[in-house]
Amino acid sequence: MFGTILSLAIFFGAALIGWAVAEVKAKVCSYEKNEEELAEDKRLAELLHKNGYSELGIKDVVRNISTKGFKAV
Repeated sequence: MFGTILSLAIFFGAALIGWAVAEVKAKVCSYEKNEEELAEDKRLAELLHKNGYSELGIKDVVRNISTKGFKAV
């Protein structure tokens, strides 16, 4: 019984330490795009819109997919 409780305590302690390390890493190490990446993103967005691409909203997606299942024969 004592071994089980000790194992659970060690597991939760390791999980909390791992979670804390991940949170600190996310706050310290942030990624920012440089000008070259931003220019490429803008170029690709313009290319998509030029070819008729439009992003669908949730209502458009629900209208275009089968959400009611299949009819039995």
